[in-house]
Amino acid sequence: MGSIYSYLTKAGKRYRVVYRKPDHDQAQKRGFTTKRDAALFLSTVEVTKANGDFIEASAGRLTIATLGAQWLHHQSHLKPSSLRPVEIAWRLYVKPAWGTRTVGEIRHSDVQSWVTELTAVKGATTVLRAYGVLASTLDVAVKDKRITSNPARGVNLPRKIAKEHTYLSHRQVAALATASGDRATLVLIMAYCGLRWGEAIGLQVKDIDFLKRRINVNRNAVEVGSQIEVGTPKSYKVRSVPFPAFLLPGLSDECRDKPATALVFADRFGNHLKRTRVSLGTRSWFLTALTTAGLPRMTIHDLRHTAASLAVSVGANVKAVQRMLGHASAAMTLDTYADLFDDDLDAVADRLNQAAIFSNVAKMLPKQNFGAKENP
Repeated sequence: MGSIYSYLTKAGKRYRVVYRKPDHDQAQKRGFTTKRDAALFLSTVEVTKANGDFIEASAGRLTIATLGAQWLHHQSHLKPSSLRPVEIAWRLYVKPAWGTRTVGEIRHSDVQSWVTELTAVKGATTVLRAYGVLASTLDVAVKDKRITSNPARGVNLPRKIAKEHTYLSHRQVAALATASGDRATLVLIMAYCGLRWGEAIGLQVKDIDFLKRRINVNRNAVEVGSQIEVGTPKSYKVRSVPFPAFLLPGLSDECRDKPATALVFADRFGNHLKRTRVSLGTRSWFLTALTTAGLPRMTIHDLRHTAASLAVSVGANVKAVQRMLGHASAAMTLDTYADLFDDDLDAVADRLNQAAIFSNVAKMLPKQNFGAKENP
């Protein structure tokens, strides 16, 4: 237990509390105007020590700049492509706004005001990423017992609005492939096998099994800044994807006379292709092909959406689509492509109707239930 002592100041009598911290070092707090206030503080100290929730006042004086840099350094588990946008969010939005603030002085209302102001000038993705960096940094402060709770948690955040997917028909895919010239096979592989851009450009000759008509997706080549980083596929999901027989000639041409470790789709120097740009003011082979084929502006990732659409159109169920695309779960596939399975609801109603009629359930119900006109 601690002790309470009185002392005189020019403003009158004051009280100070002397107590032991959990590490048994002595500490004190001065300036209480009444003995009751001093006693309440001492009681709070003893309770928090007993509960393991004691936080030393000086612990909250660490700045966000220091703690955030430590948190960022420990994100080594992230892939380079995932780490880069986090580093950008820290450098551009979090550190300038919060770097000089200590963790102990940040309030919930401060974070809410920042999020609201940032939302007015930036998109939801940018805001959510920047908020995530700040909130994660303050999570560390809570775990380190620098603050009792995270003031960033529970603020109102902007919602990401999902963009409408673009789905091409077989005829449109063929037109786009023709317009793509020597990139035709690459376009067809993405549109019919659902590979991500990084997975497609990371394919090596040895990954193609021509006898089984399978593409073994073992790596992902991602453009990070000006560099290509080669790693595992997204979510670390290595998979085997079947390809239609009509793609055999094109793939054979791409692999002919190449060693096993050569890239299937490469630039003229044998290096990884760079991602195509389709934003206004840019030029790329893909954008030119879209224009030639008379198709609307879309990203090359939309070919992956097209693959899902074409698979569903020929009767593929959600589990098959999940495995083809390499999603972590069927639930993720349904969340992403719920619009492709709308027709399933109509089919369920039709099949239930057929089952009910077949089992004579319909005959057991009153005629008026089926809209029959009652006799007066």
